[in-house]
Order: sequence, then structure tokens, then C-alpha cells
Amino acid sequence: MRKVSFAEFGGPDVLRLVDAEEPHAGPGRIRIAVRAAGVNPVDWRIREGQVLGAHPVALPSGLGLDAAGVVDEVGEGVAGVEVGDRVFGEGSSTYAEFAVLSAWARMPEGLTFEEAAGYPSVVETALRVIREVGVRSGQTLLVSGASGGVGSAVLQIARDRGITVIGTAGAANQEYLRGLGAVATTYGEGWDERVRRLGDVDAALDLAGSGVIRELVELTGSPEKVVSIADLGAPEFGVRFSGVAGSVPAALAEAVDLISRGRLHIPVEKSYSLAEAAAAHIDSHAGHTRGRRVLVV
Repeated sequence: MRKVSFAEFGGPDVLRLVDAEEPHAGPGRIRIAVRAAGVNPVDWRIREGQVLGAHPVALPSGLGLDAAGVVDEVGEGVAGVEVGDRVFGEGSSTYAEFAVLSAWARMPEGLTFEEAAGYPSVVETALRVIREVGVRSGQTLLVSGASGGVGSAVLQIARDRGITVIGTAGAANQEYLRGLGAVATTYGEGWDERVRRLGDVDAALDLAGSGVIRELVELTGSPEKVVSIADLGAPEFGVRFSGVAGSVPAALAEAVDLISRGRLHIPVEKSYSLAEAAAAHIDSHAGHTRGRRVLVV
């Protein structure tokens, strides 16, 4: 099978499309014929060799956590899923023609493989950081870097829970944020003053890692009211860095519910082939994403 791999840490140029042995579903796992794989910022962080304890790497290594496809192997002890089912979920080395998943759910009706591949890690992360920051119905949540995949999910989940969201993004994504129910403003010089004029903030999330932790603490009044998924220096300000996933099966179940009720939709901004994985990483690293980027197999 074909698989995206890297033998050394570095820039996008270390990625190679190689021939590799097919993986197989062990106990409690399933294997899918991958139709699409999600591209997440954690992927290029791993490729660069950043210290991420939740994702230890032995080289050479594959890449990718999220995927959607068709079940073609069911491991021992697995029930409720059969060969031929259309599923989406999380596993390892999903930038490939075949991948083993450790958590999965049947795809909701009407969802394409490309769309489905963009949900697993994104929704798990969104649910986790909303929980960790402790924001509740009737309160206001500030989201820095709100137009990407996690931000898109946070905005919609928060709206479903009765939470008001102020979102920052580039000028081109202001209408996109408003369409997801957020009060939108631009980042850049003076962004924190623009937020202050919009009202009080009860909690804040840093999703972009753009050096705004100090301002988020000032806006909320306490480092305990801020969570970052993108700034490894956040703990220096007393702010929690959230990098370890919670229950992915529970997140997938909630994603299916939200999607089925029409309360969650994350658009695919751009699709790439496996051979274009390096280009996908370059675009992901550049930011300014509206929704998700995926590899199509």
C-alpha cells in the first residue's frame, strides 16, 4: 500500500510517499480502506519533532490521526461494526491507503468521506477545551483563532449549549464566524481593546498560538480561565496547555448527534492527494484556515 512517511524530523520536505506493508486490525481495533484523512496542526508539530508527550514518535514514522473510510477488517472482541460499514474515527498513520482505528463511529447520513475525516480529533479537542475552561450556559467565551477546524467546532458546540462566543480571525473570515453564531472581530494590533468594547469575557481559548496568552489572562482576569492548545509556553503564565485527548468514542458519539441534528457542520476548505501531503502541511502551518484540510486517498 501507499503511505506518507518521514525518516527524520524537519520541514515538509521530509515527507515521502512510500510503499509499506499493510497494517492489520488487532484486538479491539478495526482496519479501514481510507477514503480521506484529516490534516491537523498536531501532524506538522510531530513532523517537526516538537515535544508532545501524548504522541511519542519512533522513526521512520507515518502521520495522521483522523480518517474516514470503509471497514475491511474487524479485530477480535469488536462488536457493532461489520466489513463494508462507512465509518470515521481516530487511529494512527492515517495518511495511507489502509489504517487501523482505535475509536470509530458510523458516518451520519449525508456526510461525505472528505467531510467526515475532518471531525474526530477536532470535535474531541473542542469538547475537551470547553470542559476544561469551565464555561457555562449564559456566559461569554473568547476564542482566539476561531476560524479553523477546532474553532469552527467550538463556536457551534458553544452555541448549542447557550454560550455566547466572541471569535477572533482574519478580516476575510469575519462573515464566516458570524455565520457560525459568533460575535466576530479581527486580530492584530489593538485586538484586545476591540474585544473589551464587545463586553465582559468569562473564559478564553487560545487555538492559534499567536502569542496572545498575556492578553487573554488580562481579559478574563485569571490564568485559570484560559486554556491553550497551541502555545507550549502557556504554562509560564499559569495557563493550562491542553494536549492529551479525552474519550474519543464519547466525542464521536456527540459529533454524530450534533451533525444529525444539524447543529454542527465543518466545511472542507481544501482537499489534497497523498502525494500533496507536504503542501497540506505548508498550508496548515500558515494558518488562516476556514474549516478543515483533508487528504483524499
